[in-house]
Amino acid sequence: MDDLLGSDLRTVAKSLRERKASPVELTRAALARIAGQQPKLNAFSCLTEERALIAARQAEQEIAAGGWRGELHGVPVAIKDLCDMAGVPTTASSRVRQDHVARTDAAVVERLERAGAVIVGKTHTHEFAYGAATPTSGNPWDATRIPGGSSGGSGAAVAARSCFMAIGTDTGGSIRIPAAVCGIVGIKPTYGRVSRHGITSLSWSLDHAGPMTRTVGDAAVSLAVLAGFDGRDPGSADVPVADYVGELELGVRGLRIGVPSNWFFERLDPDVERNARAAIERLSSEGADLVDVDIPMADKIMPIEFGLMLPEATAYHHDMLRRHRDLYEPDVRTLLEAGALIPAIDYIAAMRVRLQVQAAWRQMYDAHRLDAIAAPTVPLPATARGQANHRWSDGTEEEVISAYVRLSAPANITGLPSVAMPSGFAASGLPTSVQVIGRPFQEARILRIARAYERTVDWASRTPPL
Repeated sequence: MDDLLGSDLRTVAKSLRERKASPVELTRAALARIAGQQPKLNAFSCLTEERALIAARQAEQEIAAGGWRGELHGVPVAIKDLCDMAGVPTTASSRVRQDHVARTDAAVVERLERAGAVIVGKTHTHEFAYGAATPTSGNPWDATRIPGGSSGGSGAAVAARSCFMAIGTDTGGSIRIPAAVCGIVGIKPTYGRVSRHGITSLSWSLDHAGPMTRTVGDAAVSLAVLAGFDGRDPGSADVPVADYVGELELGVRGLRIGVPSNWFFERLDPDVERNARAAIERLSSEGADLVDVDIPMADKIMPIEFGLMLPEATAYHHDMLRRHRDLYEPDVRTLLEAGALIPAIDYIAAMRVRLQVQAAWRQMYDAHRLDAIAAPTVPLPATARGQANHRWSDGTEEEVISAYVRLSAPANITGLPSVAMPSGFAASGLPTSVQVIGRPFQEARILRIARAYERTVDWASRTPPL
């Protein structure tokens, strides 16, 4: 089973459908691998072994009887420990909720189980998704480095080949940051595309949920299962779901891709910049038309991101913070207390300017007839665990959380879909990443662009030394 565990989701799905592999044996192998990796990576907050093996046995029986449900049927996957799963703790990797057990399933869990997926466990998050490091967990490429956050456990689990897909959430980059530093694919869909019902919130107007996988094709298959309207989520959008898989191999000839001349290429690690520009040039060689663009109102991006996230997060935690202040980790407690100091007028101003930024981005896409924008996902590879600041070559310092959020936040405040994918490796051996940001509900288009690049490189076949 080790060979199958090292394969991508779609390859495994074919083996399961043709009954060349057993969902039960594959699930047992995944659980065994997780157990072996936990002492070093600690990617999982809990395992759901009994429920997983029951689901695997059911999948095996259904497939044998000709009842194949699709490419996730019988495949081991994981969910971030913000997602409710009936009878299983939802701790958000926090002592504050160490005794909280969910009564019902989150929408993403419902959809995964309806597709026949086998959920093997829950992955660690930066406490309450409020950070970019996930300090509980290690990076499979170097366990002394962070796996990113807040979906760091999901990123580490997928990169370490212990599951084939994991759910992440993204408020300021929390799917794409760990995808970038762990060397995998992560897609943050359009705001409202995937239901957040049953998922612990960080910031309701910025929160997104989506899949983290080894390949672009795996992301397309997974998003097809997760996407769709859900009236239980007030932010859910009643928009038809595209054929994400059907458009994957159409290539990029004739597509117009914007290359930012500001913001995204400022203060970058040299290896990150080199690999991102090489990836973008590869898209050009595949037939895409590259267009230089200026990112509008770039100086407003970070003030809006934190101007919305801080007060919204504090509002969600208001009662818990009063009752359990000392149970929060210091970094998260500081952010929550800071959110309480933001005047309502500043929050309203952030919402108002956000609308202006969204309008300016629409105008930019329309004026240049863009299909997407391509740019680095994060400005630097994985930092050391516990590292608070990064020193740039010009001597300036930047907080690690601000550095990682800086390039991913635009897609959160605009609500636009963005897919992160590996762009190569730094001299240190750590992964680098490039992202493609598309128009609203054009996930199929950005996945198509990402796939056009992916099929020209071998990054997805590279495995961590772990």
